[in-house]
Amino acid sequence: AQRKVGKENPRLIGKQLALIFAKSSTRTRIAFEVAMRDQGGHVTVLDPASSQIGHKESIADTARVLSRIFDGIEYRGHGQVIVEELAEFSDVPVYNGLTDEWHPTQMLADFLTMYEYAGLEHSGGDQLRYSYVGDARSNMGNSLLVMGAIMGADVRIVAPKSLWPEPKVQELAQERARQSGASILITDDVAHGLSGAQFVHTDIWVSMGESTETWDSRVAVLKPYRVDEDLMALTGNPEAKFMHCLPAYHDQNTAIGREVSQRFGLTDGVEVSDAVFNSRASIVFDQAENRMHSIKAVLVATLCGEPIN
Repeated sequence: AQRKVGKENPRLIGKQLALIFAKSSTRTRIAFEVAMRDQGGHVTVLDPASSQIGHKESIADTARVLSRIFDGIEYRGHGQVIVEELAEFSDVPVYNGLTDEWHPTQMLADFLTMYEYAGLEHSGGDQLRYSYVGDARSNMGNSLLVMGAIMGADVRIVAPKSLWPEPKVQELAQERARQSGASILITDDVAHGLSGAQFVHTDIWVSMGESTETWDSRVAVLKPYRVDEDLMALTGNPEAKFMHCLPAYHDQNTAIGREVSQRFGLTDGVEVSDAVFNSRASIVFDQAENRMHSIKAVLVATLCGEPIN
């Protein structure tokens, strides 16, 4: 709110943040960069091509060096073990910008967005009710399951059984749900999993670099979980909102979207139809904007060094 009226109070003047991107990024990178600059801080972006990380220098030694120079370290890459090792050997906060297993900064934005639209505050009262539909073995499937369990939400994971979260992730979610009072449902029944949902989430089904054989098998089992107007209607809630962490293959205006659409005859989008993506139910761009606001809050809370009112 302060930013939009031009009255932001910079609390991170002189702070330095290292951004390590072993995976490409749009929303995560710009959210961290703009958040730091809005708050008076500075960023240095590192990538595998321009640094020694993991090649000539170990993760542990990298953490020791960076924490002597920077006030915080963000990492976005493949292995969860890497960000955990950075945190173990660093003397400054380490932020998980995304790994193959988890996407925690996305969860902060998603829950901020859902609470805004549901008109709720997290006070142990009314539950958020949301469904994640599609490939639930992904970092988004894992994260929406466990974050919902932590936050006491009514969480439905709707996916073919072959793409359910790993048992250890399900066990973690059930453990947290017992503590918070969350309701957890993991099902391959689309109608059952969507009924009564306030929010419907999905994510991309395929990525560049994966074999076409992988595409063939995955798209075949996921077609019944494609978010279109008929699937949204299964919520029974005319006010249900659609959410996606982006990028989304909702049309043929990207190389992957075009290739997958043409290969499988999905002329109106892959994991989500263009009609739903561009409908009044879609809140994906509010969700994307909230990446910056929620990341800024985390940076201020962890780097400010003084009480925040």
